[in-house]
Amino acid sequence: MPPALKALFAQIAGWACAFLFAGAGWLPAGIWPLAGMQALGATAAAAAMRSARWWLAIHAAFAPLLVVAERAGIAPAWYLAAFALLLVVYWTSFRTQVPLYLSNRATIAALAGLLPAGRPVHMLDLGSGTGSLLRGLVRLRPDCRCDGVEAAPAPWLLSRLLARTTAQIVVRRGDFFTASWEPYDLVYAFLSPVPMARVWAKAQQELTPGALVVSNSFPIPGRIPDRVVEVDDRRATRLYVYRVADGQASK
Repeated sequence: MPPALKALFAQIAGWACAFLFAGAGWLPAGIWPLAGMQALGATAAAAAMRSARWWLAIHAAFAPLLVVAERAGIAPAWYLAAFALLLVVYWTSFRTQVPLYLSNRATIAALAGLLPAGRPVHMLDLGSGTGSLLRGLVRLRPDCRCDGVEAAPAPWLLSRLLARTTAQIVVRRGDFFTASWEPYDLVYAFLSPVPMARVWAKAQQELTPGALVVSNSFPIPGRIPDRVVEVDDRRATRLYVYRVADGQASK
């Protein structure tokens, strides 16, 4: 079931549970017991449907925050504004289950160390976000060309603006699964566990033998990495490095 549909069912279950308990007289009078029971019911329903942990936090906070907003006199238009802001930042994250992750400086330096030395390299960042990784790599390796593909409008626009004077960076808006990966020597992914099998399948089909797939934090299921790079940062980042072999590439 798509995550958004799970969320809808969980919220409906939560409200049904709250009104059932209130109608049976099992809740004290007032809006807070009703909101609390709704949050508890929605969170339990989401957990039963095996929603991601961050969805559980959303369900637990949704109804109480509605009450807080109503008591604070917040106009309904602000809800629409907040939704619009989240939409342009996260776009299809609810469907793809790929949140917005930003690579830190230590990770960028570690990735730069994986780029082959002595020749220009053409790399692609899947879901490039605000383009921070691309700009950092170009500073470390100005001889390389760094491309990015980002679906969400706000991060894509910001990355375009920040890289507008850097000729080595090209950022396109769209779905990186529909773009061709054929020209690239290295493909970088900081996504989630959900799309990694599909990432590897596309890499096998389109990348040339010897090209690298580097995944930040999320290994490819069923594949032993050729190398694991331990990044010296606070979150103990791991870069899983996979090399496309002759027998794997379809070209």
